Amino acid sequence: MDRFISKSEKKRNEVTEAFTRYLLPEVDWNQRLILLLGHRGVGKTTLLLQQLKKDPSKSIYLSLDDYYFEEKRLIEVVGALYDLGYRSFYLDEIHRYVHWSKELKNVYDDFTDSKFIVTGSSILEISKGHEDLSRRAVVYPLVGLSFREFLLLEEKVDLPVLTLDQIIQQHATISSDYLDHFDFKSSFKNYLSYGYYPFYREGKRVYHQKLQETTNLVIDSDITPFEELNYSTVRVMKKLLYMISQSVPFIPNISKLAEKMGVTRNTILKLLDILDKAQLLSLLHTSTEGISMLQKPEKIYLQNTNLAYMFAHESPNVGNLRETFFFNQLQVRHQVTAPKYGDFMVDSQYVFEVGGISKTSKQIQGVPNAYLAIDGIEGGAGNRIPLWLFGFLY
Repeated sequence: MDRFISKSEKKRNEVTEAFTRYLLPEVDWNQRLILLLGHRGVGKTTLLLQQLKKDPSKSIYLSLDDYYFEEKRLIEVVGALYDLGYRSFYLDEIHRYVHWSKELKNVYDDFTDSKFIVTGSSILEISKGHEDLSRRAVVYPLVGLSFREFLLLEEKVDLPVLTLDQIIQQHATISSDYLDHFDFKSSFKNYLSYGYYPFYREGKRVYHQKLQETTNLVIDSDITPFEELNYSTVRVMKKLLYMISQSVPFIPNISKLAEKMGVTRNTILKLLDILDKAQLLSLLHTSTEGISMLQKPEKIYLQNTNLAYMFAHESPNVGNLRETFFFNQLQVRHQVTAPKYGDFMVDSQYVFEVGGISKTSKQIQGVPNAYLAIDGIEGGAGNRIPLWLFGFLY
């Protein structure tokens, strides 16, 4: 156990609290079993260690991708550390451990005065395993950086989180105040290109290469084994991603897609659903309730704008970027659906049309509670709201 204790103390001492994610104060850390889920690279390990550093109980960090767990059971390690007085266990990359859901259930039931904070990157597998823990675990998703968080991390510009109602009702005043602190044109452009995943800090020049490696890892290591996909189906999945990345945005014709890819219609719908759950795509439906895997989405987007730059041989389509950004930032706190008129319906209440400076209200004329999210403007007026301002919702 000495090696685990030593490694944990090293990790605890090395982590800093100079920058913390939006989720840190939102988690109820008193719960006995917490699952932190998110795409590879969004910062789950750092968040875990930051909380470990603040934990007043005797606590320890364990990474489940350690070779030790290839032969030893988690419950044995927890038991040995429990005897040494440890009561808080921070378990990183839990999906790397074969029988993780059963073992978590066991340690939760056997060590009743202990708590377990767990991270997982294989969202598909964790989501399925969560079924066994549904009465025990509290689940928190961690997404990539918002535009607000990027400004804090990159430029040390600390601005308050906004509610959607604040943006709608006070956007002219707020945008004027916020723009005193940063250059929105350059900062927003940088965010769209490389600001979503915190690991851009490791090197901006190689960021998109690393993002591509991460994306391939999600497909090859997380999706493929879990869904038991064969090589040809994986190729179809990667072709789908590339095709969608080149769209303006992508309005699917499932039958034509299936014919072009040489697979069945249901296969295309299943792959789209998998890619959505794995947070590589975002599917826009007319409703967020009762969605079936075999229900065709109205539009398909890459999950975030950085992926569009990763796929682009040249600059990505600007219209696609605008809508992808809006959908990505809004869906963290709100329900986003496809309306009859306009681009997005938010919380079944507000309609938004997204576009550039020349965008008019023609498409949403006569629609109640309808607004324009406009790219390229500093401040707005009336129902014209700066697009970048929607990056302050978390």
